[in-house]
Amino acid sequence: MPFVPPAAFTTRPTLEGHFGMATSTHWLATAASQAVLERGGNAFDAAVAGAFLLHVVEPHLNGPGGDMTGVFATAEDPANPQIMMGQGPAPAAATIDHYRGEGLDMVPGAGALAAAVPGAVDAWLNLLEHHGTWELADVLDFAIDYAENGHPVLGRVVGTIERVQELFTEHWPTSAAQWMPEGQIPKTGDLVFNRPYAEVLRRLISAGEEAEGRAARVAAARQEWKSGFVAEAVAQFISTPHRHSTGGDHAGVMTAEDFAGFDAHFEDPVTIDFHGYSIAKIGAWGQGPVLLQTLKILDGFDDERLDPSTEIGAHKILEALKLAMADRDTYYGDADVDLDWLLSDDYAASRRELITEEASLEFRPGADRTGAVPTFTPPLMLEGADKDAMAKAGIGEPTVQKNGVNNGDTCHIDVVDRWGNIISATPSGGWLQSSPVIPELGFCLGTRLQMVWLDQTAPSALTPGKRPRTTLTPTLISKDGQPVIALGSPGGDQQEQWQLLLILRMLIGGYAPQQAIDAPALHTTALAGSFWPRTWVPGGAVVEDRLGEDVINGLIARGHVVTKAGDWELGRLSCVTRDPATGRVTAGANPRGAQGYAAGR
Repeated sequence: MPFVPPAAFTTRPTLEGHFGMATSTHWLATAASQAVLERGGNAFDAAVAGAFLLHVVEPHLNGPGGDMTGVFATAEDPANPQIMMGQGPAPAAATIDHYRGEGLDMVPGAGALAAAVPGAVDAWLNLLEHHGTWELADVLDFAIDYAENGHPVLGRVVGTIERVQELFTEHWPTSAAQWMPEGQIPKTGDLVFNRPYAEVLRRLISAGEEAEGRAARVAAARQEWKSGFVAEAVAQFISTPHRHSTGGDHAGVMTAEDFAGFDAHFEDPVTIDFHGYSIAKIGAWGQGPVLLQTLKILDGFDDERLDPSTEIGAHKILEALKLAMADRDTYYGDADVDLDWLLSDDYAASRRELITEEASLEFRPGADRTGAVPTFTPPLMLEGADKDAMAKAGIGEPTVQKNGVNNGDTCHIDVVDRWGNIISATPSGGWLQSSPVIPELGFCLGTRLQMVWLDQTAPSALTPGKRPRTTLTPTLISKDGQPVIALGSPGGDQQEQWQLLLILRMLIGGYAPQQAIDAPALHTTALAGSFWPRTWVPGGAVVEDRLGEDVINGLIARGHVVTKAGDWELGRLSCVTRDPATGRVTAGANPRGAQGYAAGR
């Protein structure tokens, strides 16, 4: 029988209505998206408007030089969800030999050598071109306004600048000029500006002024982004060596031709059935199938043993995640991955048999359909590493500053409209601490290449033209051919893990969206970290203290290496829902950090 949600306090109500809902990691992006819906735009117009505003108001979490993935369904074709693929590949000159020749044994966590070709802007414009209804100028008006006229800076942005100020002042003067005007770190609530980026957006709009038709105008802006002034400015700027997270100075390898060669596109999702629902994710070029593999493993247990708020549920979930993550680190990459096998009932059953009543401290990838285990094993731990510090570094997506780890993170946005269009998207990368600001553009490049290995035997080895195995992976859930839930979360290696908790609580436990978002979270760190320096904590489990001493002590007794993170530290979830039979829509947003909000009616 299903587990029952507790009659517990929630931080805010689940929003309910029938017109439309938007939710994101920043209240201004949510408000902009809802404003578009109120003025007749559809969910895709609204999501694009909110996404470009996120570049401005959450620069420590994403930027135009970063990447994104999304999953959506249209009102016209609800039974066929699509992936919005905004993950750029490695540049043509990004070879293992080149990086080894630079004295590196791992891709740095910050600096232009860590950059994949930016994919976010082209992906958002592609969505607007093919599924939006608004003119580009109207969609970008929100972002231009706040970039030009300023917005109150978040305390977390200030904290990020504080942690990297020495790097900025000593090595990245263009970043210091942008984020520390007159040499001063802004105070929380001060107005900050990004007028160069506002000008970039205006120039993209201008590129399409002579085109005939709305879609053609957006297409012209896409072309200008990929083969015009942006690409040229990036290639010229990064050709000068600059400080990387490894402590050395290197030039980037990206060229204008790399920009021009990338096209964001739509592709079919990978799906499984779970408890009568269809769960749609990106393919194994990212970590999306981790969620699907974990659900397949857990589907063999009784429902009441899958409650994340209980000792047995938390234990089963952590153990299943370790197994799926081991497969991720062993098999996944932008290559021919045998997902038919990894998502098969037989394979899930074989993995489920490995879960005992005790925590495993081993790295245990499964055998392929021939019975062989791949030869590649990722480095699992740094010598002399501080396990507790490593576990806490898993809270978010760490980009690395000069003298240590700086915990970054990611953005998220979900929108559903009154017609039934629905989208969930996770933009990230191009954080203000990723690499030096390109002064005439107002933004820097991302660091997604840190997810590849400088080892030719790895399925996610650095290969020119191949996508890094991104952690960005939102979720769309359908029932009877109709989308009913769009959800996602920032959090790097934790994205799938935190989404899993929400899915179990909503689909099995009957939680309302906000109740599921607010419930205590946990995740495993027993995986090969996707971010530099790529550490692993055998048996590591990070939990919110609200899980309760009885549950936490029970996990410790089972052998889990538990780190208590605090009451409200884990999970960045948000979601929107729609009931196709009634048109009723709902939304919930993450209260942790006090900047995520939902809006709608």
